[in-house]
Amino acid sequence: MERGERYRNPTEVQMSQMVLPCHTNHRGELSIGQLLKWIDTTACLSAERHAGCPCVTASVDDIYFEHTISVGQVVNIKAKVNRAFNSSMEVGIQVSYEDLCSGKQWNVCKAYATFVAQGKATGKMKLKPLAPQTEEEKMEHSIAAERRRMRLAHTDTLKDLLTNSTLQTERENGDCNTVVPAEKTRVESVELVLPPHANHQGNTFGGQIMAWMENVATIAASRLCHAHPTLKTIEMFHFRGPSQVGDRLLLKAIVNNAFKNSMEVGVCVEAYRQEMEVSRRHINSAFMTFVVLDQEGQPSTIPMVKPEAGDGERRYREASARKKIRLDRKYIISCEQTKVPLSVPWDQSNKVYLSYNNVSALKTLVAKTNWVLATEIDKVRMYTLEEDKYLSFRIEMSLCIDATQAFFLLSDLRQRHEWDRHYASAELVQQVDEDDMIYHVLSQTVSQENKPQDFVILASRRRPCDEGDPYVVAFRSVTLPTRPPNPEYTRGETMCSGFCIWQETAELTKVRLSALWRIAVSPSDNHRGLYPHSITKNLRVLTCGWY
Repeated sequence: MERGERYRNPTEVQMSQMVLPCHTNHRGELSIGQLLKWIDTTACLSAERHAGCPCVTASVDDIYFEHTISVGQVVNIKAKVNRAFNSSMEVGIQVSYEDLCSGKQWNVCKAYATFVAQGKATGKMKLKPLAPQTEEEKMEHSIAAERRRMRLAHTDTLKDLLTNSTLQTERENGDCNTVVPAEKTRVESVELVLPPHANHQGNTFGGQIMAWMENVATIAASRLCHAHPTLKTIEMFHFRGPSQVGDRLLLKAIVNNAFKNSMEVGVCVEAYRQEMEVSRRHINSAFMTFVVLDQEGQPSTIPMVKPEAGDGERRYREASARKKIRLDRKYIISCEQTKVPLSVPWDQSNKVYLSYNNVSALKTLVAKTNWVLATEIDKVRMYTLEEDKYLSFRIEMSLCIDATQAFFLLSDLRQRHEWDRHYASAELVQQVDEDDMIYHVLSQTVSQENKPQDFVILASRRRPCDEGDPYVVAFRSVTLPTRPPNPEYTRGETMCSGFCIWQETAELTKVRLSALWRIAVSPSDNHRGLYPHSITKNLRVLTCGWY
């Protein structure tokens, strides 16, 4: 890169499209199906730029559409590879639009898609690793491993919620007493895959399939509300297999459940050859959430749905579970870290997303570059970072200990009182899974109320995903009904803290502690450990008193 030239990610691809009447629906707004085709094309070009070979869409994470786009406006799509794994890679996509007359721009959505590289002879091929350069790239690269973990756990999360939780499947009727049998919303449509629908390998573009799915889903939603619905969310989904030129795609859609102001439509896609109609291949399923907007742009009340017996009732109940998971995921993951409450209620449905938030918040903090060295004593360096109402600490040191041993020692809080004088005890309240535990910690630190402090902490640990990745131990406060605040203690809270551990040499391990606190804006916040002197005490509790 020449001097003065602005750095640009080598995998970055940009697309700008003027919205023409042929791209729009009856309201003159850009069809979401057309937008999905543009998104998929841009993301695929980015993936292929890194892989150096053809790539196919494997999955797409949740997409939340914040705005509609009108004729004459310009859609700007930017895609770049966040991280490459063995044969798959995560591509981050940012979509915005601009009004050429006013010059104003608005964000439309942010998406993450997974692509798989296709070698000519052996099928899947091993990808070269990505070397992130900027703070943003390092953050996305690090958190991509957590998003991958969350995708793999998505199906199990739904099963756990259906098995272990009592879902609220009834809704308040409000002003709508209309009940529509789900069968009346059913849609079936067949599409013939032609060369313009396929890539250079002859496989159908994922974006084209998504566009066809959006079309039948919109029709199904219209049959329930007898109006023109607006697509707001596409649930995370996976492509189960490819389809090729000459395939017939059978698309089926039905309204699974209707809530007060929204409805979920399920779409299934099956592929078959002309001579093998009885041998259909299930290649994709997706769930889309629609609303009906009134003249003021506010969601209208949706008629209720009466599910069919058997599979219809199962889909009805699963839709309620997906809604809860979707709201939890959006609340915990999509919010900025500083907007998430200090202590989030933990339950079975949000455990995966709280774990993700816990680890990703720490990785985001570690990736920041504007730390200031505050002090250095005996090769122990302490850095600080002040942003708005938040104060962060980072402590670094090298120790003569194996990284794996340090990882297990720091992640198990039950024995910590034996070597850390700031801990009185730590009880394992719940073993969530192999890598996530909830502890009730009693500290020796006394608050301004002259009471010892206690914490309810979610501890999430991660082993390295690739060479060069650290071991991670992340902590954040959660609330549990079984551990309410005790009047004998002052309940302390931590928004984000934890350790990153690297094996530097055969003998030395680098340990980096990071912690984030919100500085109190009123004396009433002090009992939560938010004043600087309380932060100091809490930091000792959570960081072994190393500084």
